[in-house]
Amino acid sequence: MSRLAKTMAAALAALCAAAAGASARPLTPSEWRYEPFDSDMPACADPGPLGEIRTAFRDREREFWRTGLDIAVFDEVREIGFRTNGLDYIPRRYCLARVTMNDGKKREVSFSIVKSMGVLGFGYGVDWCVSGLDRLDARAPNCKMAQP
Repeated sequence: MSRLAKTMAAALAALCAAAAGASARPLTPSEWRYEPFDSDMPACADPGPLGEIRTAFRDREREFWRTGLDIAVFDEVREIGFRTNGLDYIPRRYCLARVTMNDGKKREVSFSIVKSMGVLGFGYGVDWCVSGLDRLDARAPNCKMAQP
């Protein structure tokens, strides 16, 4: 290998190392901030978040899409991730559930429970997506973007 090639390789290695070091940032857990977020949130199977999903889905289907669809039963509710974005981000709990619709079809619901994202920043917020019914592809493909 020529001397010029060795010099170029060394310079490239130094540049990559500097870039990797520059992208690192200090990790401050959200509980330690000036305006702290705690991770005290309802579980996936808690009736509160499931009720919010059911009500919001029914309202959207009745008022916007005019289909009359409703969630009849939640089944197989499970957690698939907790704070998977990192300790220094707003705490989120990611969940999956099977639902039976009032038309008899079974679908999957992906949802997340997010701390301090309720009305005016109090409580928790729920972000959800029903597989096969994301008509505007907001969380495409097939609700994958609503998962961790």
